[in-house]
Amino acid sequence: MAAQEIRNYTMNFGPQHPAAHGVLRLVLEMDGETVVRADPHIGLLHRGTEKLAESKPFNQSIGYMDRLDYVSMMCNEHAYVRAIETLLGIEAPVRAQYIRTMFDEITRILNHLMWVGSNALDLGAMAVFLYAFREREELMDCYEAVSGARMHATYYRPGGVYRDLPGKMSQYRESPWHKGKDLKRLNSWREGSMLDFLDAFTADFSKKVDEYEELLTENRIWKQRTVGIGVVSPEMAQQWGMTGVMLRGSGIAWDLRKKQPYAKYADVDFDIPVGVNGDCYDRYLVRIEEMRQSNRIIKQCVDWLRANPGSVMVENFKVAPPKREAMKEDMEALIHHFKLFTEGYGVPAGETYAAVEAPKGEFGCYLISDGANKPFRVHLRAPGFAHLSSMDVLVRGHMLADAVAVIGTYDLVFGEVDR
Repeated sequence: MAAQEIRNYTMNFGPQHPAAHGVLRLVLEMDGETVVRADPHIGLLHRGTEKLAESKPFNQSIGYMDRLDYVSMMCNEHAYVRAIETLLGIEAPVRAQYIRTMFDEITRILNHLMWVGSNALDLGAMAVFLYAFREREELMDCYEAVSGARMHATYYRPGGVYRDLPGKMSQYRESPWHKGKDLKRLNSWREGSMLDFLDAFTADFSKKVDEYEELLTENRIWKQRTVGIGVVSPEMAQQWGMTGVMLRGSGIAWDLRKKQPYAKYADVDFDIPVGVNGDCYDRYLVRIEEMRQSNRIIKQCVDWLRANPGSVMVENFKVAPPKREAMKEDMEALIHHFKLFTEGYGVPAGETYAAVEAPKGEFGCYLISDGANKPFRVHLRAPGFAHLSSMDVLVRGHMLADAVAVIGTYDLVFGEVDR
């Protein structure tokens, strides 16, 4: 018999696959187990965030930003709020700037904990996910303490932040799961203020990162799955518009916190970790080191905030709501409160672009105002969208299982990719 002709076959990866990190649909052309071509299909989560933001007053769209990259909530808020502040010509008080810097880094740790846990799970290591969520829950308590919400905080506001840091942290109560000595241990960090809690957390967190590394860094299976996989050269990283860890993992020390400082990053001390080989393993090491550096920044912010009380909102009543005490006695203050949260405020005509070093890369907000109380145009620059365009180049020639490692190393969240 004549040998049968062997043809490539096409398969879907996602959008329901657990390792697709959301609703990514990859159309893969396969030669056996080898990827010949990868075509990413996006748009399955499209919610029209930019157009929704253009239909509402400036101050009513902050909550939409939380729901873009829903693992990096406050960093998204920061870019949008900074863009509004630039057009208004206002600047948040120094204390609010330090609070923003601190919460940006809390958010970076939250993001990287989610990443290291889920990426390890994708590649077959289950325990790391449970370890990472242990610390993640502690920091989620800080989100809840300042905003009342564990995820979608809407804590940053044009002109500052919603309120100052609380003087008391919530405590665990006795339950079938928490009793006696265990309850006392869980609440030992929570006896004082949030700054006391973060002091205890930062003192302990480095040892926790050591535990993640003990499980993964020299693990031979982990290295077999990540070393030499998805290599991005410095030239390729620049050509594809990569930012964040995807760029720094290839040896380029570009970080907006250092190159174009905002908030109080110019006044805190930290290093920019970079990779050497630009593969999945290097990007893992960079994220691990970034958690350590974020921990350093949080500690410095805690020390400054403890020593420097002050206002956390500008004294500009065009954007700042009146005090609750004033509303009880002054009808004019009450009317101002209602007008501010229903009609918002006019923003001078102009255009601006404000960007932050979000955990996944450069997250930017391009904003145009025509002088009304609603944006004329909102366009959001999401790092995951730019990274995903390089999928075909990175996975071509790799095995199907390696495509999972590459998707994981992008650290994709489809709220920001589809917008």
